[in-house]
Amino acid sequence: MEDGFEGRAALVTGGGTGMGRAFAVALAAAGARVAVCGRRPEPLEETVALCAEAGGEAVATPLDVRDADGVEAWVADCDDRLGPPRILVNNAAGNFICPAMELSPNGWRAVVDIVLNGTFLCSRAVGRRMRDAGRGGAILNVVATYAWTGHPGTAHSAAAKAGVWNLTKTLGVEWAPFGIRVNAIAPGPIETPGATANLFPTEEIRASMIEGIPARRFGELDDVVAAAMYLLSDRASYVTGECLTVDGGSSLEQGMFRFSPPTPRERPASA
Repeated sequence: MEDGFEGRAALVTGGGTGMGRAFAVALAAAGARVAVCGRRPEPLEETVALCAEAGGEAVATPLDVRDADGVEAWVADCDDRLGPPRILVNNAAGNFICPAMELSPNGWRAVVDIVLNGTFLCSRAVGRRMRDAGRGGAILNVVATYAWTGHPGTAHSAAAKAGVWNLTKTLGVEWAPFGIRVNAIAPGPIETPGATANLFPTEEIRASMIEGIPARRFGELDDVVAAAMYLLSDRASYVTGECLTVDGGSSLEQGMFRFSPPTPRERPASA
């Protein structure tokens, strides 16, 4: 079975940096016609250039996914320029660490509006065009494992991503008759410039975090991209309403497995 990316219009939100950029470049390299959006135009143009270097095609549009009218206009423009959308990656997000008692109403609304409401607005706009075109498609939502475990300082983000996870399951059922699959991925600790600087900037912090990851390493963008490309491809044509966790087993360590006998600390040799 072929992956089915060649010539398909693929929309990626938050496509200017990090995982969003990695998704866009991978899709472009696989033959998709890519559209990226984000709030800052300069990083988006860098993504477009990287897509071109990968041998693909991409266009960029500055957009705040909280703007319902703006989302509708973006999706309509992508339809005109690239053809009916067949793929959507809801990657746009906002987050900052703050104890819940200190979290302002505006801070709460900002994160929930980007993560949950933005995902819904983009999904609705793209889903309608997928339905009307009669070809179906694949939608992928980016959540996080703390959507179901919770985590101190992330009440706003965890609640929003839990909402996205529930939305994934609901739309997976509701839109399946139109041939639209809706899935999610939940990355764990991933090595990116932003994450490294903000979440594990010192060797002491890194060592402590790795102790809680059964795979004994941080994830890499390639790990996340591989999972995303599977769920977006025709190889996953019978998969919908699911979430694929990509965290080296770290979310399992928060449950009863943390009391299991110690496992070897060495990273296994590559096959």
